[in-house]
Amino acid sequence: MEANLRWVLLTALAPLAWGANYYVTRAWLPADQPLWGAALRALPAGLVLLALARRRPYGPWWWRSALLGLLNTAVFFVLLYLASQQLPTSVAATVMAASPLAMLLTAWALAGQHPQRAHLAGAVVGLGGVALMLLGSGGAVSGTGLVASSAAMLVSSVGYVLAARWREGADPLAATSWQLTAGGLLLLPVAAVAEGAPPAMDATVLLAFGYVTLVATALAFALWFAGLRHLPAGTVGLLGLLNPLAGVLLGTAVAGEDLGPRQGAGLALVLAGVLLGRPRTPARPDPAEPAPAVASLRTRR
Repeated sequence: MEANLRWVLLTALAPLAWGANYYVTRAWLPADQPLWGAALRALPAGLVLLALARRRPYGPWWWRSALLGLLNTAVFFVLLYLASQQLPTSVAATVMAASPLAMLLTAWALAGQHPQRAHLAGAVVGLGGVALMLLGSGGAVSGTGLVASSAAMLVSSVGYVLAARWREGADPLAATSWQLTAGGLLLLPVAAVAEGAPPAMDATVLLAFGYVTLVATALAFALWFAGLRHLPAGTVGLLGLLNPLAGVLLGTAVAGEDLGPRQGAGLALVLAGVLLGRPRTPARPDPAEPAPAVASLRTRR
């Protein structure tokens, strides 16, 4: 019992770190260099996890890692960076909390994975919560930020479908390290050409990048996968709800954003929708089957 509690507390640090990532990106990282921001998050974290996993890609995982790195890391991180910069922290966290529901619908459209009625109900409730949150934001919401959030959910949903198909034989932590490293390597030349030199690194920016890279990415992923190995999947899924809660609390308590009754109701609907739409685990899972390599991406932000 004490061991389970310890793993619950350790695993909970991952979604809390992802939720805080919205605020750190918006408050402390340069707004005009999203490509460098994504590259400096992905590549160092990928190398750290690669050193922990001690496995390199093999066979088809070379090109799979490149494709998934493009979708789940390079494009996703850039769009997430833009959304974090353009939207208030509480709004960005709530909108991105609907990503599991977007993935559910994408898997239905692309892979023919028919959701249950409860899952569809969760999608409707969650999207209604997002709409209520935006209507109650108390001011104009950036269209660029909303487009970036929506595109990020779509891109990562497609990446999820592909990773779910290709998960056989790949250790989740190793597969994630390959994707992060590949995505970071893909971003480097693009960032250099499009944005010029890397952002200037004073002490504040350096600390912020250190948090985003080492805490919100490398450490959070390592703890998340450790939790998946030691806790029931349902417990880990519930812990993922701490992600939007952390983002909203930081936005209101630290950034001074308003959280009115309508926004609070919207957040509650999003969390209820995620609970309804969360895929149910089999009654008797195969202990030899690896967890999906993309599991961390469902609540990572």
